Amino acid sequence: MGEGRQHMRSSERGFAMPEIGRRQALGVAGVAACGLALAGCGADAAEPERAQGIKGQVIAKTADVPVGGGTVVDRWRIVVTQPTEGVYKAFSAVCPHRGCAVGLPKENVMTCPCHGSEFAADTGKALTGPATGQLTAYQVKVEGDGIVVV
Repeated sequence: MGEGRQHMRSSERGFAMPEIGRRQALGVAGVAACGLALAGCGADAAEPERAQGIKGQVIAKTADVPVGGGTVVDRWRIVVTQPTEGVYKAFSAVCPHRGCAVGLPKENVMTCPCHGSEFAADTGKALTGPATGQLTAYQVKVEGDGIVVV
């Protein structure tokens, strides 16, 4: 047959199906795999749900949250930070990129161990990607020695 024409093969039901070679099949599979990989790294995951039943709860003690650092409250997947002396912030510890838990803040930056996204400990804003969305914020206040969600 001439070049550019596909060979046709009859199936058991009488339909003609084009024959494709091994190289074509592998090429198509490779392109599909690359497309899925790029799609998986490109966009942020859906915003995580806010922790339920947390309003009014003491989520951390002020003594457990160092200036420029913080603590992760595993029960609610929240990270509590103290970016400057006496200022406390709380954010979801769930990275908006793919849902991994961010690490403890160091020098006012929280890093996701899965893909390296970094977030500001004072705003939750993404500083470096691949995450583009910010961490979900919780409003907090200090009551005695406890940090309470408002």
